Amino acid sequence: MHALYLAFLNSWRGLVFGARTERALRLELVLLVIGIPAALLMGSTLWVRVALLASLLAMLAAEFLNTAIEKLCDHLHPDRHVRIGVVKDLASAGAFMAQALVALVWLAAAIDRFF
Repeated sequence: MHALYLAFLNSWRGLVFGARTERALRLELVLLVIGIPAALLMGSTLWVRVALLASLLAMLAAEFLNTAIEKLCDHLHPDRHVRIGVVKDLASAGAFMAQALVALVWLAAAIDRFF
């Protein structure tokens, strides 16, 4: 149980650091805060609500991983480098795909609910 507590503290520190230092993470955290009540209102069933919230959490997870990769790349090679740029672009593409997933899930839920 103690190891689980320590793991939670590590995650909490990462969440706070990301929220303080990364604009994209702050924006996506705001979307999560807005998305929680919106998902509860928009979702017609429990599973639609779960999908709406899960998509937002997946987007945040991808953005945190993208940020971690960028921070690591900057630490290992602070100067501009073509191969490091490719790594950062790949991580960014992963975050973008998660954002596309959110758009797809929320659009499908809106169509299901209102049309």
